[in-house]
Amino acid sequence: MNQPPITPKPVFVSRRMEQQWMRMQAVKMARAGMGTSEIAKFFDVSIRAVFKWIAAYSSGGQNALQAKEGAGRPPKVKPEELAWIAETVKDHTPDQLKFEFGLWTIKLIAALIERELGLKLSTPTVMKIMKQLGFTAQKPLYRAYEQDAKLVQEWREKRYPELKKRAKEKGARIMYADEAGLRSDYHTGTTWAPIGQTPVVRTTGKRFSIQMLSAVGEDGHFEFMLREGRVNSEVFCDFLRQLILGSVKPVFLIVDGSSIHKAKVVKEFLEENKAKIELHIIPAYSPELNPDEQVWKNVKAEVSKQKLLDRESLFKLTQKALTRLKDAPKTIMGFFRHPEVAC
Repeated sequence: MNQPPITPKPVFVSRRMEQQWMRMQAVKMARAGMGTSEIAKFFDVSIRAVFKWIAAYSSGGQNALQAKEGAGRPPKVKPEELAWIAETVKDHTPDQLKFEFGLWTIKLIAALIERELGLKLSTPTVMKIMKQLGFTAQKPLYRAYEQDAKLVQEWREKRYPELKKRAKEKGARIMYADEAGLRSDYHTGTTWAPIGQTPVVRTTGKRFSIQMLSAVGEDGHFEFMLREGRVNSEVFCDFLRQLILGSVKPVFLIVDGSSIHKAKVVKEFLEENKAKIELHIIPAYSPELNPDEQVWKNVKAEVSKQKLLDRESLFKLTQKALTRLKDAPKTIMGFFRHPEVAC
């Protein structure tokens, strides 16, 4: 096929404008002598559509080629079927309906409609249906299968409200804490480069790491500790001492069920300092209940983009990132409103 006389495709702000441009280019090709079958193949449309565009141009000029904005419910789908589609996609995951994939894609929704309703719809039609139903493609929040939904609900509706009430009565500060490690070979982020040329960033081949502990308060209060060695129950007790010294109020500390939080030495420390600090455990496999998780995502994203030469540089960069957070209480408070946090 000869090179078609087509204008380079611009960037469109809407599907309607793209359709209008395609129709005009098709007519231009036909007037230049290209066959309708070649034009149809080039634009991946039917020959009938090409004939229709040529006829429209012949009778009405360019104005006749303008694409009309779609409106109304797509054909073939009844109102009760639309309601069923919306309810099914909203209340079920694909695996619950015997599909192998775990996320709803347009193609998978089309397969669902064909399997359950006997309607074979095109991908654009299904896309239009989902938009009309108020659905958009979104990044999901992942939850562990092992999570006990009843315990999470009990935490949100009973245990945590009761804890907040007690904290208010005692004038205590509620804080969430977590531990995490940061390694020299952890990398994230992107860098600009020419298309087709994957950039290479030189890094050290050595592996080293540091351990971090931190705690956040809804009022913006923030404490952290860095360790080069492993975090154990003794180190956790040191961090508890730091929290007591750093707060003029009693601390109600919320953590996960890690074994270091339940160790004998920790229980003894808490008993000795029960007027100053309490420990409360969130349900297992529920990191979304802990806004302190956002600290480590924030710090790792910042540090991983830097050039790490040795353990000392990793330590200094991590300390700098954590100090920046300590001086930004509004950022800490924002972690409690993060979309991934459901505390």
